[in-house]
Amino acid sequence: MSIGSLMLDLEGVELTEEEKELLTHPMTGGVIYFTRNYESAEQIIDLTRTIREVVGEDFLISVDHEGGRVQRFRSEFTELPAIASLGKVYQENPKEALLLARKAGWLMSAEVRAVGIDFSFAPVLDLDYGVSQVIGDRSFHRDPNVVTALAEAYINGMHDTGMPATGKHFPGHGAVKVDSHLGIPIDTRSAKEIWADDIIPFAKLATNGLDAVMPAHVIYKEVDENPAGFSPYWLKKVLREELHFDGVIFSDDLSMEGASVAGGYAGRAEAALTAGCDMIIVCNQRKGVIEVLDGVNFTQTKESTQRLQRMKAKPFVNRSALLDQNKWYKTVDEVTAIV
Repeated sequence: MSIGSLMLDLEGVELTEEEKELLTHPMTGGVIYFTRNYESAEQIIDLTRTIREVVGEDFLISVDHEGGRVQRFRSEFTELPAIASLGKVYQENPKEALLLARKAGWLMSAEVRAVGIDFSFAPVLDLDYGVSQVIGDRSFHRDPNVVTALAEAYINGMHDTGMPATGKHFPGHGAVKVDSHLGIPIDTRSAKEIWADDIIPFAKLATNGLDAVMPAHVIYKEVDENPAGFSPYWLKKVLREELHFDGVIFSDDLSMEGASVAGGYAGRAEAALTAGCDMIIVCNQRKGVIEVLDGVNFTQTKESTQRLQRMKAKPFVNRSALLDQNKWYKTVDEVTAIV
């Protein structure tokens, strides 16, 4: 059975009857959790189990759980530092920073995997130019080579738990001030400038660790008139052909203001899928989800189906077994000590 092309969100801590109907639609292939879906570790395990009972195992369950400002589950989970802290360690001790990055990737993914979730959308590969508040300390560093090194180590830690890694936001969101959740960011740099800087982490990791990529809702107007997530140039020519990336391409949330240039929700979905996304994400907009399910007629390719199957996480220990591990206790102490 194939995994559908739409990832949606849920209203609360239990599935509603409407949500069960939405999840079983042939186009639906995944769920993304938010803080409102979390009450306790036991509850999120039960919710995940219920979803699997409704839709089966060929379904992706995800969360944004980076650490720092973006961590959906707090109580009963380790409070993870923002990844910028790893960049600060790198300035003083690169070797130590790389070891800590792998441990941070392992700890994040181990706790998420232990409650049955397939993956967290991580790591952020954007560069910190000091102008983007929405990126800021979600970025490892300003230097693309430092970002690449730390991200590679972090991804290795994720892979140690069987969790696939998603690099975001291609080809780079850090140089624009406007938050794409609230507006339509426009990056005025030339293609040469972007290739010389922001694309480097994506280029180096495209065939060396990344299982998925999420493009930015940013218009790079000197390169293409469409935001990257709706651009065949960025997704098919650059990412697929030039960087030889063969993993999943997820759209960023189509309810964000940066996606509004593509029209209504059905139009946004069709534009993203046609541009090269394997899976689209629609959150916090139930009417938008229904518009997509009712109005989009899209046939998933065999290649896209195979890519999405690879986003299913490999088996991992349950939560009680994880919390019994000395490795977990030690890693919690080491990672939470990062400042």
